[in-house]
Amino acid sequence: MGLPFLDSFSAAAGRGVWHADELGLADAQVVATGHATLDAELPGGGWPVGAMTELLQGAPEAHVWRLLLPALAQAVQARGGPVVLIGAPYEPCGPSLAAQGLPVEALMWVKSDAPAARLWACEQALRCADVAAVLAWLPQARVGELRRLQLAAAQHDVMLFVCRPESAAQGASPARLRLQVERCAADASQIELSILKRRGPPLASPVMLPARNERMTALLAAARLRRKLRLQQQGTVLAGDTATTATVVRIDAWKGGPNALDRIAVVA
Repeated sequence: MGLPFLDSFSAAAGRGVWHADELGLADAQVVATGHATLDAELPGGGWPVGAMTELLQGAPEAHVWRLLLPALAQAVQARGGPVVLIGAPYEPCGPSLAAQGLPVEALMWVKSDAPAARLWACEQALRCADVAAVLAWLPQARVGELRRLQLAAAQHDVMLFVCRPESAAQGASPARLRLQVERCAADASQIELSILKRRGPPLASPVMLPARNERMTALLAAARLRRKLRLQQQGTVLAGDTATTATVVRIDAWKGGPNALDRIAVVA
């Protein structure tokens, strides 16, 4: 008996095969990032649920909230549970996050400097059915440890973001998605995202996103204008907008009780 012709199966088989020169489809649920230009470059159009997304940065706190806040707010609304922060380098700015849709009471902050304790807390959070998402800073995590977290995220359908230093880009990673996040050298008002790993072809050029949302940009512009007017009234004229500087003052800004998480940075 002769073998069947493969041509008869080619059309059906082709629909289930991912070609490396095409952007792959998501094989699980995704959550829109809130940034249309980034969604267009990600399989399925968003952050993968039940998988690890790795963020590589020169500074551990740089641009994380600007990048992830829209999706984290969606996750909290959908699942009703908290976003667990593990090893966050600074206290989250509660009033700012709340103003952008992520209430401060939806945050659970696990503080520990011990790498083993952070890994344990991350794995336990992923196993909790009530958790909406996990955001962990794990600069010293090894590949085997990350693989265990990836499996836990897949088993429990939790969105997992792991922040690691830029130097980790040279090593292997089980993450479904890897991005390098840095401020654009040519334009400080932009964030430059290089997609190092995705189900699709290499990205020809980085994705550019505004470093601040529209509301914050407007507030900073208003603050610069007030400062310029104040200096002019004092007899000091600035040499163009490029000469302006900002002084950051930390003040107690949220008095939500014993569980208050943050202080806010104000431009004066």
